[in-house]
Amino acid sequence: MGKMGKTTITKRQMAPAFWEIGRKQKKFVLSTDSGTHSSARAYPLGIVLRDILKVVNTMREAKHVVNVGDVKIDGVIRKNVNFPIGLMDIIEISSIDKTYRMVPKDGLIVKPIEIPKEEKTQKLCKVTRKLTIKNKKLQYGFHDGRTLINEQKINVHDTCLITVPEQKITKLVKLDKGSIVLVISGDNAGTVAKVDEIRDGTFILPKHVLVTFKDRKVELPIDMVMVVGIDKPLIRIE
Repeated sequence: MGKMGKTTITKRQMAPAFWEIGRKQKKFVLSTDSGTHSSARAYPLGIVLRDILKVVNTMREAKHVVNVGDVKIDGVIRKNVNFPIGLMDIIEISSIDKTYRMVPKDGLIVKPIEIPKEEKTQKLCKVTRKLTIKNKKLQYGFHDGRTLINEQKINVHDTCLITVPEQKITKLVKLDKGSIVLVISGDNAGTVAKVDEIRDGTFILPKHVLVTFKDRKVELPIDMVMVVGIDKPLIRIE
């Protein structure tokens, strides 16, 4: 007997805490497919359309909108309501002529904000991996699962401004003292701060950054922040 495929639904009570959905309306809700983002840090596309943006009233309507090609994610048409939508993803809905970016906001990991049309091809991607491949070329991995081969000197935790869907790096922002960062998880998710100091990690503790926001200083693990600019964010993030 063959194995069953991955289930496309999950119990509402088991959905990630940041999902803004009713927990007691029905027993099941869409789950995210494997893909660009971890299921613990992403929404299914159908839930974003119906429950978050409220551009449709039912999941049947969401499936229709997606199947006719009205929705682009990072410039690519997606026809799967289970497609994962996460940090900095750009949602373009042609039927209503609006574009949104998923950003941390109000303590939530991701939440959509409307952005101007001229920014629909601009995406901030945090570097999470750096590998040396064949012919000593450097391959960089980003927070949304994409990889690029580039000759620039880029460090893990730096951020690249990438044009989508072409995947070309137009600007590089390094995580240094004085940089502007966005808190991407925890109680302060969505807060913009300035880096005062970068502290090396130890065998037990990860690397930390000391940042200033709201007239106070906070020390955070480096994985909880994303550099978004030097003096100000490169694109709209709040």
